[in-house]
Amino acid sequence: MRQPGTKPDPHRRQRQVLRAVAMFEFFKGVSVVLMGLCALALVHKDVWLYAESLLALFHVSTDRRSAQLFLDFADGVTDARLWAAARIAFAYSALRFTEAYGLWKGRTWAEWVALVSGALLLPLEVHELMRGLSAVRGALLVGNLAVVLYMLHVIRTNRRERRNAAALGAAS
Repeated sequence: MRQPGTKPDPHRRQRQVLRAVAMFEFFKGVSVVLMGLCALALVHKDVWLYAESLLALFHVSTDRRSAQLFLDFADGVTDARLWAAARIAFAYSALRFTEAYGLWKGRTWAEWVALVSGALLLPLEVHELMRGLSAVRGALLVGNLAVVLYMLHVIRTNRRERRNAAALGAAS
């Protein structure tokens, strides 16, 4: 309930949605930091042994083709690749944290970062969907597309409002 004499805030709903997107980006950043830390934890370790233990934990037979591919991949992991993966993960999470901060604070630059970074991921998500249809892949594509379209809407709306305000200021 608002106080008497105050006017309603037309951007309240927009701020709420932007903050929801900011929280989503923040949690993506946290999850990628955790992946980077896992990569660092595997440096100087026998990754193949950990991969085999993981398959045993989930009761996946090593006779399966997918399990063999997983073990072959683990066998090819080097310390240099783990360090590179950790650096990429930390850089990506820094981008996500920066974007989350900017969206939370309602910064215009963050809206552009969200639009561009989301749009850059769309071709990869479509490619993954073409490799095999799954609920997770479909949800990721739809969710990312919704964020991109919403950011486009916010940017266009805010630009229009700034243009109208400038025109009113010049007219008076």
